[in-house]
Amino acid sequence: MKNLHLKDFFWNSDLTCTGGYDAIIQYLNDGKRTCKELEDFMKARASIEEKYAKDLLGLSKKVCGHNEMNTLKRSLDVFKLQTEHVSLSHLQLAQSMKDEAKKLEEFREKQKEVRKKIEQQMDALHKQKSSQFKRTMDSKKTYEQKCRDKEEADQNVNRNTNTNNTKHIEKLYSKAQQAKQNAEEADRLYYQSVTTLGKIRDEWMKEHVKACEIFEKQSVERISFLRNTVWTHLNQLSQQCVTCDELYEEVRKSLEQCDVQEDIEHFVNLRQTGDKPPAPVVYENFYSGQRSPTGPPPPRQPPPIIRRGPLPDPANKEETVYSTVQDPGYSVIQY
Repeated sequence: MKNLHLKDFFWNSDLTCTGGYDAIIQYLNDGKRTCKELEDFMKARASIEEKYAKDLLGLSKKVCGHNEMNTLKRSLDVFKLQTEHVSLSHLQLAQSMKDEAKKLEEFREKQKEVRKKIEQQMDALHKQKSSQFKRTMDSKKTYEQKCRDKEEADQNVNRNTNTNNTKHIEKLYSKAQQAKQNAEEADRLYYQSVTTLGKIRDEWMKEHVKACEIFEKQSVERISFLRNTVWTHLNQLSQQCVTCDELYEEVRKSLEQCDVQEDIEHFVNLRQTGDKPPAPVVYENFYSGQRSPTGPPPPRQPPPIIRRGPLPDPANKEETVYSTVQDPGYSVIQY
């Protein structure tokens, strides 16, 4: 199948019409806008990655398992270290995206400069072509009018051939001669104007073809560049996933070395305080001095109450024997 090209399908039947060229320029402007949109997208994504990397780096510095010990502590340390490495990899990804966005900006500016020169040249040719076309049409109208004037003058001479007025005949003949000269001059100017317009048209057509070829080449380069940029962007993201997975794998390997029983035994060996439990607390009776090896202490019972004889009469001084009471059941303790 034959390839289609811009230079073959963007002409107009009207010499002064620029519809085909304008359609190409609109297409290029849309492409330039796409470049700018993708460039802004890449910069925004890089900014997100950079912020995420900084936040992740700050998170990796937070205390996590500071009081843990042995294999689990080592695993948690690896976990924090690899989290830091993940953050650094995202920071590197952000810089790579910025570099790609910079390349896209430089590519867009380079195409812009080339287009600017061609557009200025084509705009000048369009103005020259339109101006010359207008002059040519004006000279054509003048030429046609002069030709009609010449024909009218010739007809007047022919109608008055048999008249006897010699002066009138001479006057008509003089007008006819002048009209003929005017028509010939108008014909010369008109032909010259058409010739000039033809040269301008040929030059414009050549430049239009060149412009179309350059614009088509730019479009091919733009589409290829954008395609490769997105492809590279996706490769960067895929590589980032691979890198993160490799870093996370280090954490998984460390966790495989984390032995639960070993950590328990490590804690026992490091912090043990003794291998014998305390002896049971026994009941000790304050009065008997006896100890009950097991079981709860017996309930406390009050001593038996033994009645005494009547108190001595205080009036009888001879019977004041309070301090020599011989009653074995007497006690100052009140129940």
